[in-house]
Amino acid sequence: MKLIIAIIQPNKLEAVKLALTDVEVFRLTVMDCQGFGRQKGQTEVYRGHEFTVNLLRKVQLQIAVNDEFVQPTVEAILNAGRTDDKGEIGDGKIFVLPMDDCIRIRTGERGSEAI
Repeated sequence: MKLIIAIIQPNKLEAVKLALTDVEVFRLTVMDCQGFGRQKGQTEVYRGHEFTVNLLRKVQLQIAVNDEFVQPTVEAILNAGRTDDKGEIGDGKIFVLPMDDCIRIRTGERGSEAI
């Protein structure tokens, strides 16, 4: 079992959800978050004053999958979350973490059956 954490552009959320549905991944958690990476924020002008926005709005997806779904899930996020064919700075990141256990609260099922 793996926990996939993906940080993506907010405008790519619907495309990523559709791509995940196509590879039969239907369960995910979505959170609004802020951060910056290589782009280090952006400069904006407000009422004639220039200022730097250090934290940019992003969306974080958390998806628990069994091992056979890891690669299709990652590929779906990559393809739907990328800007254009080559991608751009700020498109996001995907982290794949080992997951020791999963427990369904309602039934008490554990492991891959609980996912």
